[in-house]
Formats: sequence, structure tokens, C-alpha cells
Amino acid sequence: MSEVASSYRVLVCDPIAEEGIVYLRQYAHVDVAREKLSPDKLGAIIADYDAIIVRSATKVPRQVIERGKRLKVIGRAGSGLDNIDVAAARELGIEVRNTPGANTLAVAELTIGFIIALARRLVDAVNSMKAGRWEKKRFVGLGLAGKTLGIVGYGRIGREVAKRAKALGMRILVNQRRMTPELALDPDVQAVDLNELLAESDFVTLHVPLRPENVHMIGREQLFRMKRGAFLINTSRGQIVDEEALLEALESGHLAGAALDVYSQEPPDPETPLIHHPNVICTPHIAAQTEDAQRLAAVQIAEQVVEVLMTHEAQKAPLPLVIVDLQDVLPHEHVDNRRVHDLAARIREDGLLANPPLVTPWQGKYIVLDGATRTEALRWLECPHTVVQVVSLDEVELYTWNHAVLETAAHVLIGQLQRLADVEVRAVDLAQAREGLANRTVIAGLIFGEEKVYAVRSEDMSLQGQVHALNRLVDTYMAQAQVERTLATDWPTLRKEYPDAAMLVLFPAYTPQEVMDFVMTGQRLPAGITRFVVPGRVLRLNCPLDLLCSDAPLVEKNRRLQAFLQERMARRRVRYYQEPVILLDE
Repeated sequence: MSEVASSYRVLVCDPIAEEGIVYLRQYAHVDVAREKLSPDKLGAIIADYDAIIVRSATKVPRQVIERGKRLKVIGRAGSGLDNIDVAAARELGIEVRNTPGANTLAVAELTIGFIIALARRLVDAVNSMKAGRWEKKRFVGLGLAGKTLGIVGYGRIGREVAKRAKALGMRILVNQRRMTPELALDPDVQAVDLNELLAESDFVTLHVPLRPENVHMIGREQLFRMKRGAFLINTSRGQIVDEEALLEALESGHLAGAALDVYSQEPPDPETPLIHHPNVICTPHIAAQTEDAQRLAAVQIAEQVVEVLMTHEAQKAPLPLVIVDLQDVLPHEHVDNRRVHDLAARIREDGLLANPPLVTPWQGKYIVLDGATRTEALRWLECPHTVVQVVSLDEVELYTWNHAVLETAAHVLIGQLQRLADVEVRAVDLAQAREGLANRTVIAGLIFGEEKVYAVRSEDMSLQGQVHALNRLVDTYMAQAQVERTLATDWPTLRKEYPDAAMLVLFPAYTPQEVMDFVMTGQRLPAGITRFVVPGRVLRLNCPLDLLCSDAPLVEKNRRLQAFLQERMARRRVRYYQEPVILLDE
């Protein structure tokens, strides 16, 4: 048992595969609940634990989380988080982790099984045979080749369902609330709005998370928009479908059948009419119940819980360095791909990562505050892991750089910017531009000389809209001229620093919270706008690339990292530049 185990305790509230328990016990003291824990029972003991692991049975509401004085992470061995008050956990700095990929194949396979069972009336045929009847002519089914499958929600499970349906020769329609790269780049599916999908599909399968806006997403109106004689499959969450309306659609003959693995109340009342309807196939929430999926979910959540505990351990250490999964490391700004490839080549040649990216934990991810190019270079080298310096967001100071645009024709540049689609560039005075930046009604201010000032707005002022417009603005002038970062906020100061400046671009003074919000909506800010300063910056770590790119488990890599650090710390020197910096190669 490692040193982590001597101080950390984990409570496993719901049954998980033994492989997960065995893994946890290598690094922590583990207690396994012997009975179902109500919120009151869990609340009475949660103060003794640094981590808890649940599945869908145990509820973890705010009043329980608030009593977890030692709690650092809540793990969900599965995908859905509707039994955990995630907002309360995040308010209290407690990480919430889950395993959305562990049950992907299991759910996708059950979905395809449901489609085949509905099309070929398998359940009725089996029951008829078991009752001693031979009703060959009664069970005339449907072929699937050429039929249309509508997939509502195109995440991991939706994509796996699509792959399997394609192999059956089905035409695939997809409805996704937000366009994703996977959807945009998939030539085998057609993205449509929900009404079109419902009207054209022979089978409709649901794969969306349970959020307030998705409750009764499929109601009476949507059910009766479906093609007459179509089938509905739900393996997501019961509350997505209005069950009374579904029963009405079945009894009226509008729908030919349904297959349900989830229900608005679980377990449902055994006398529920929907369950007993002859055209409904029902299973007791078994979509993820395969040995493979359960084993994978248990091991994955155990690994994540240990990773969080080790990250906390690293933050308390003199050098807060830890190796983490690279797919969980998210840059907050764009990078220059040429610089990425050049750095990747240099890292590969040297066999070393000189300086670790600086990150902060946020909603189960690690947001890169400094080191985006290094992060992307390791991704380009296909390293599964990276070493990072972990800091709390409370420790950092965030400064906003402005941009000095040099040696270009100002009137040509402003004309190009004013022609950008979905971006409004209008003349204002300097005070109006500053006010707009302060209250976030504009995304940038443009200064040309002493008197020409413009405010830039996005027609879509949502988080996504602002960042998208800001990137288009910056990309446009960066393609035309040399751009330097500056702290100047007025024209006279800029011209003293850059006599050949043609334009000064002012950006809002972003807060760390705003930057985190941008990242969690899938956005990146333009490069060179933000600068995070943190005391105790670790440089010249010179971590061996072989350590990061090997097939060794993450925990083993962290053991080796700590041994490496102990050896290096004996020779460290501290130098102070603009901020304190720790050099590990002197």
C-alpha cells in the first residue's frame, strides 16, 4: 500500500466490480457499504472520507455534500450524474468524475438488440413458442436494410449505434442540439432538426442526458409527429419521454411499438399499463449491465479517484507536479500549428519535456493556464500522458494583453474588419469603448490614432458567440500584419512603444472564471491575450519523454516522477524573474 493509502479513505456506496476495489486498495483505505445508504445515512458518515464512489442507486444531494468536510472527489461508476448535486460539489471545490465511455458499447449493443427485436417481433415469437404454439404466419417482421433510423443525441453512444446501424444497411438521421466535429465530419449520417427526424424515421432512439431542458423532450406533440407505424427506443433516462403520451400513441395505433430500458420512476409500479402493453419491450435498466462494461467502469472510476487524490497530494508537496491523462488537459487559447510541430520535433529529438504546462483543476479537467503549445506538441507526439504543475485558481493573477498591429494600411484593415459576417464594427468614442469592454457589451475596442475609435460586437453575444467572433477578428488582422502584445491602453503610450503601430486592439480584462467558462463551452480564446502569473513556477524539469509516452499505468508513472523529483530537488536553485521560478537543472 502506498503513502497515499496511509492518509486517504474511500467509501464505495454501491456495488462495483471487484477489479475496481482491488485497484483502490493499492492506494487508499477502502470501505464498501453493506447496505443501501439513504442520504441521511450517507450524510452521517461522509465526513470520514476523502472520496466516495456511487452508481445510480445512491443519491448525493447538497445536504450530504456539505457534510463532507474531507471530501475531495465524488466518483460515479457510469455516465449519468443526475443522482449527484454537481453544482453543490463544484461550489465547494469537490471534483465530480464519471465514466461516460465505459458503458458505451453495452448501451449501443442493447439499442441495436431492441431495434432487431421490435422489427422481428422476437419477444412475442419466443413467448408463443414457450406457450406451445406454432404461429409462423403471425410473426411477419420488418427488414432493416433501407429503413431510416433517427438518433437523438450524437455523443459516444449515439455514434456507436450509428456505426452498427450502418452495417445493417440503415439510413441514419441525427439530431444534435449543438453541431460537433464528429457530426460535421461523418459522411454516413445526415444532421436534421428534431421534427424532420421524427417525421422521417422508422425507428427513433434516444441518447441524450437528463437535464431540465430535456425532461419530456419527447412529449405528445413529438410522438404524434413520428411516422405512423414507427418504433421508439429509450435507453437514456425515463424522464426524457412523457410516458402517458407514449401509452396514448401506442393504444391509438399511431406507433407500432416501443422498447424501454429506463422509466420515470425506478423501479416502476409493476402494474404500470405501459409495461404491460403488448407492443412494448421492457427491461429493468440493464443497458450497462455487461460484465465487460461493469469491469471497465469500476477500474476507470478507481483510476480517476486515485488520480484526484494524488493531485491533491501533489498540491501539498513542495513541487506540485503530477502526471495526468493528456485527454483531460484542455488549453484555453489557440496555438500556432507551425510552432506546435517545431516544438514536437525538438521534444522528440531531445527526448525531454523541459517545462511542464501550468494547469488548474476544473470540473474534472485540467485547464492549461500556460503551456498550450507544449500540450499540443505532446498530443501531436501521441503521448497518452503529460506532467503538469497544478495550481489552484485562487493562487494565480490574470492579466490581459492588448495587441499592437504594426506596419499596415489602417483604412484597408478597418474595411476588412467591417465586412466580417456576424460582427458589428461601429465608430464610438474612447470612453464608450472602455465602458463596453468593462460591462462586456463589446468584445474588443479598436484605436486608430488619437480620434478614430471603434467598438466590436458579436451579433451572438453568448459565450460561444463572443469567442467565435473574437477569433475571427484576431485571425483577420493577424493575417495582414505583424502583431505584438502590449500593456498599452491608449494611443500615445502605444506609439512610444511601437512608433510604426497602425492599430491598438483593446480586450476586456477577463476574469479566471470567465476563461474557465469559455473552455467548458468548447471554446478557445485567441493566442496571446491572457497571461497567468503564479508564484513558484517550475521550469527546466526536463522530464524524460519515455516516461510520458510509455505504456506504464498512470499511477506507476507518478511513482517514478516522485522519485525523479526527490533526486532533482537535492540540486535545485530558485531564481526570481518577473515571478519566482524554480529551476531543476542547476
